[in-house]
Amino acid sequence: MLLPLFPLDLVLLPGVPLPLHIFEPRYKEMIKECLEKKSQFGIVRAKEEAFVNTGCTAEIINVLKTYPDGRMNILVEGQKRFEVLQVNQERTFLQAEVFYLDDDSEPAAAKDIEKALALHGQIMELAGARVEETEKTNAGQLAYRLAGSLPFDPDFQQALLEMNSEAERVRAIMSFFERILPALHRSARTKQRAGGNGHVK
Repeated sequence: MLLPLFPLDLVLLPGVPLPLHIFEPRYKEMIKECLEKKSQFGIVRAKEEAFVNTGCTAEIINVLKTYPDGRMNILVEGQKRFEVLQVNQERTFLQAEVFYLDDDSEPAAAKDIEKALALHGQIMELAGARVEETEKTNAGQLAYRLAGSLPFDPDFQQALLEMNSEAERVRAIMSFFERILPALHRSARTKQRAGGNGHVK
């Protein structure tokens, strides 16, 4: 069965919500069909004139708003990873034969999960954001959830999507957090100093 494709300049990760504004006629047609059939579509990262072969299926969770001209705001959530085997161009929107990717059975080590959560907590605190509850996260999707809660570099997110085990993803997330934390600390200290200047004590 062919999967409708939506190339976008972003990466959708399994278990991560994503709001979308649908305005192009071909994608309005595609989303309308998906809603009628209660089916999913695939999001692949667009790069220049092509797109990356590994993507993620999107399930429409909610139609947030519809406009008189057929545009709509929808909320989708990432579901399954896939690889594009063959593109079909018979419709106004792209479709593809895809192969669904399964994870290896290697779970993340408890100490790695603990460290990734602690580093994530520090980053959220520095950013002044609320730390999300991770207890509800499905086993095997913690790394995706942590990556989805921050404005990550799409190249890193794509690399994460292409990894085949949660253990590998959690290790990648940890090293990424360790790399960006010093710069975030420096930035926070600079802001504090700037905020203290010029005030009468």
